[in-house]
Parts: sequence; C-alpha cells; structure tokens
Amino acid sequence: MKKAFIALFALCFCVQSHAQTNLQVMYDFGSDRQYVTTTFSMFKPDKWGDTFFFIDHYFTEADNRDRGIASAINGSYFEVERGLNFWQDTPMKDFSFHIEYDGSTWGAGIWCFGGKYSFHNADFSKTASLALMYDLHCGLGEATVPVKLTGVWTLNDLFGLKGLQFTGFADFWGNDQYLTYDDSPSSNGDSSFFSILSEPQIWYRIGSLFGCDNLNIGGEAELSYNFAGVFGFRCRPCLGVKWDF
Repeated sequence: MKKAFIALFALCFCVQSHAQTNLQVMYDFGSDRQYVTTTFSMFKPDKWGDTFFFIDHYFTEADNRDRGIASAINGSYFEVERGLNFWQDTPMKDFSFHIEYDGSTWGAGIWCFGGKYSFHNADFSKTASLALMYDLHCGLGEATVPVKLTGVWTLNDLFGLKGLQFTGFADFWGNDQYLTYDDSPSSNGDSSFFSILSEPQIWYRIGSLFGCDNLNIGGEAELSYNFAGVFGFRCRPCLGVKWDF
C-alpha cells in the first residue's frame, strides 16, 4: 500500500498491452494504526509509454486515527503517474520521461517531473525501475531538497514456487516538516528535510489451488523514517488479501 503502495502497490514493467488492476484490503497492525486500508491500483503500458495510478482509503475513527476500525472512509491518498516513451524500438527503450502527481485529503498536492529507467530479465519474471524526479510542492512552499528518488521491483515465482510474488517500492524525498506526532514528547518540535518510505509486499496466489487465480493472500511491512510527521524509524506490519482483475 503506498500511502504508498507505495502501496502497492505492485508496479511493474510488462509487455502485455492490457491493463493490470488489483484491489488490496489490508489490516495495519502498527501500534499507532490498527485500522483497515484499501488500495486500488492500475498499470497499463501503451505505444507512448505507460500509466499507473493508485488510491488508498483509510477506515479510521474521525477524531483519532489510532482508535481502531471505523465503518467509513476517513482520509484518502492517491498518485497518478505517466511515463512517456516514444522510442520503444531504439537502444534507449528502457529510459522514459516521468510525470507524477501525489495528493491527499490532508493538504496540497505535489507534482514530480523527471526520468525513469526500467529493466527486466529475459522472461519478465523479474522487473524493476528507478525514477529520479524534481518535486514541486503546490501550496506548501519549496522543499530544501526538492528531489524524489523511487525504486520499484517485482519478483515472480520467488524461490521457484509458482504464484509466490515479492514486490514493493522505496521512496526517498525532500520533505520539510515538523515532527510533532510521536510517542515521546522529547521529539516533538524537531524538524526534518527528508523522508524515507518503503513497502515490501509478499503475495501467494492461493486461489490457484482451487481454480480461482485472481485471489492472493499476503501482506507488507511499512518501513519509514521521518514520515508523515512521525519522528525516527517505524515498522508497521500488515496482512491482507488481493484480488487481481
């Protein structure tokens, strides 16, 4: 789940022309979370590049996000990304221009502009990409380090087990913020000029055992440093299901 995930979410480079979409439902076991998040994502390549988007919905209490499961959405985050590549039949085919918009229900959005390099093995069972972008923080003022670096990977049939997938992303970006949300009052008021977020996920296509290839079970670990106003390093495990459309 890129808040993430991402999540994912799973973002991968592929040769098929049809869109890849999935819905994830996760329960976050983090001590400051303990609520359900849904993530819907889509990735589609075409002759001009590729398009990716995801949207997270958080089912939390309205007055305090760490009070547990709620019956309605109380906050959303989304990203829309476009890769532009008009030279797919040339030696430069693995490089593309990258445009991205990140937004949420909690504040102004962020535009990102830069380049992306994608690579894969011969049968596309292992894919990855690395994007370096300039961040334009709309309405939030210029960041001291207005740069975002994103790495994404997908490994299918991990350890030779058909249906086992390891996927995820890692973000490093300039993000001027005051760190005021923390269990330790001594850290409140500190500031940070950058954040790190990674969400490795592992999924098993359990539905293949009974004729339903769309169904996956698995989870992720949200690894963050100075993220969303929280001081220092956090690890928040999640478990859930994924449906591939």
